[in-house]
Amino acid sequence: MNSTSTVRAPDSPVGIGGESFVVELERFQGPLDLLLHLIRSQDIDVFDIPISHITAQFRAAIEHGLDEMPLERAGEFIEMSATLIRIKAQLLLPRPEKLEWEEDPRAELVRRLLEYEHFQDVVHVLQTAEAQRGRHMGKGFVETRPPPAASRSILQLTLDELLHAAAHIPEPLPPIHVRAPSSTVTVGEKVSLLRRLIGRAKRVALDRLFKPWGTRAHAVAALLAALEMARQQVVRIEQTKPFSPIWLLAVGRGGEESDAEENS
Repeated sequence: MNSTSTVRAPDSPVGIGGESFVVELERFQGPLDLLLHLIRSQDIDVFDIPISHITAQFRAAIEHGLDEMPLERAGEFIEMSATLIRIKAQLLLPRPEKLEWEEDPRAELVRRLLEYEHFQDVVHVLQTAEAQRGRHMGKGFVETRPPPAASRSILQLTLDELLHAAAHIPEPLPPIHVRAPSSTVTVGEKVSLLRRLIGRAKRVALDRLFKPWGTRAHAVAALLAALEMARQQVVRIEQTKPFSPIWLLAVGRGGEESDAEENS
């Protein structure tokens, strides 16, 4: 429906088994859609509809939304409500114990519900097929036209024209050499390398951490690793004069005493 009203069932339990429910009329296309939803959502056998409960639920669902519906839509729901009340009244009348299905007052309503459900299933299948087609072909798809048949024509070309065309063929482009980017150098790797070198020599030149690779990335990572080790008081950085080699000296438990022993 186009109605935007939301109808909430009363607080008193009117559902099967004493359960309340919420119905939004904007979700349903008509009274049959709402009625079928009430039946299927409560797992009710469509051939044995409890008319008393369904009628109460149907009326509770629409009683607060009729004022906001268009007149023709409200008439459809009122007509269905009257049909349910009529069937309920017919079931209260005395009837034979063995009642044929054609004589059951609910037979016509069941037939309409099953027919409506069948068409809803067809709509669902068509919508699914449309969605699948939309994933492969965009809107406005036009089938590709077959290429026109090639017309056979005799090519007239002299030898001089062929040689002239061959002489003006451009030279192939020079090959493009692509250099793979170097692997990333981390400060942690340089810290591990410095720990191994300090453990063996107690004094290591800073350039030993990057000179074998000869790249700026290794030099930056080596410098950061040396500063980090100095911050942790694992090494001490020394340089006797500007632009002279930078030395990394191990600091033992005795601090400067380990360096004194190394220098002696």
